[in-house]
Amino acid sequence: MRTFRVVLPSGVRYWTVVDDDLVPVSIADAYLRHVRFGRDGAELTTKSYAGGIALFLRWCAATSRHWHVGIEDLGLFMTWLRHTPREVGRSGGTGEVLAGPGVEPVRGARRVNVVLTAVRGLVNHAVAAGDAPARLLPLLYELASDAELPEAARHEDGRIAWRLRARHRLHEPDAGVDRASDEEIVALLRACCSARDRLVVLLMARAGLRRGEVCGLRRSDVHLAVDSRRLGCEVAGAHLHILRRDNPNESWAKSRHPRVLPLDALVVRAFDTYELERTMCSEAFRSDFVVVNLFRAPLGAPMRPDALNELLRACSQRAGLPAAVAPHQLRHAFGSNLADAGGRLDEIAELLGHRSMSSSEVYLHPAPGRLRQAIEAVPSPRGVYGPTQ
Repeated sequence: MRTFRVVLPSGVRYWTVVDDDLVPVSIADAYLRHVRFGRDGAELTTKSYAGGIALFLRWCAATSRHWHVGIEDLGLFMTWLRHTPREVGRSGGTGEVLAGPGVEPVRGARRVNVVLTAVRGLVNHAVAAGDAPARLLPLLYELASDAELPEAARHEDGRIAWRLRARHRLHEPDAGVDRASDEEIVALLRACCSARDRLVVLLMARAGLRRGEVCGLRRSDVHLAVDSRRLGCEVAGAHLHILRRDNPNESWAKSRHPRVLPLDALVVRAFDTYELERTMCSEAFRSDFVVVNLFRAPLGAPMRPDALNELLRACSQRAGLPAAVAPHQLRHAFGSNLADAGGRLDEIAELLGHRSMSSSEVYLHPAPGRLRQAIEAVPSPRGVYGPTQ
């Protein structure tokens, strides 16, 4: 079992699972097509789900289990997933599973949970389509009350509501936010060789854009005037419109919900400087994409998301940073700075394009420096009551 990228005649792409003869696995293909077209999911979502489903079906084949039986033994699959080397999993053999004290897991809890999410989605779709028995669902879910949910998520009348909770899930340790520091961002900006590169860094560090959103940005999405009503836009001030589109450079806005991002003066100034640089490339004049190739062929073509990683690696090396800064670290820096500046949870979620506010809660964890400041701000008993013996 392996993942396979499908390109339809319309140019739309999704990922599926094929067997050793490159024949699509019907239950997996039906579910992944539903995710891509029925739920308007992103291509990268189908790629992630296809990888998880392929691992599950590969384990079922290696252990001579029908995938229905594999759901019954999902705990064994979790053990295999955590401790079986990747090369053994790819070759199809069962290998030797060494689970015990002193043995480092091959895959972390977060990766295992992502795989389990894909498997649960596969089973849900198969049961709904009549391709699997309904008895599999109670093996995946259990009833839970809303007592453990935040107060804002409970019923207003105080009644206990019931919901389905996944039975199989590993605890993910709170590792904090992997953000770029403000010093690293300044170093990157100083190491940029062009106005375009500085704009790319600022769009991620000062506006929180994902790399796919940066590469998919069109010139028609950029409204830098104080009043944009002549453009048919009622939003006041400089801002961006983030929209999901199928782009030729394979960039993709993760959220299907469009959002508006206000821009500060620093980003607006970077746009102005970049526009002057862009006019020096005649091929870029015909492109509606904002971030285009200016210094290597094909000139004027929109940059691919992978090119942003290369750009940041080069800037990090020129800046003398010990490790290369990744695009998501700049985005995390934006979310953390919003929280440190007093931004509310709903504001952070809206600006970052999170569908669920729980995805933004990670930015509310204060840094160690802020915790020390909070302790030092508490009045001393000696200052309140005077010296004591």
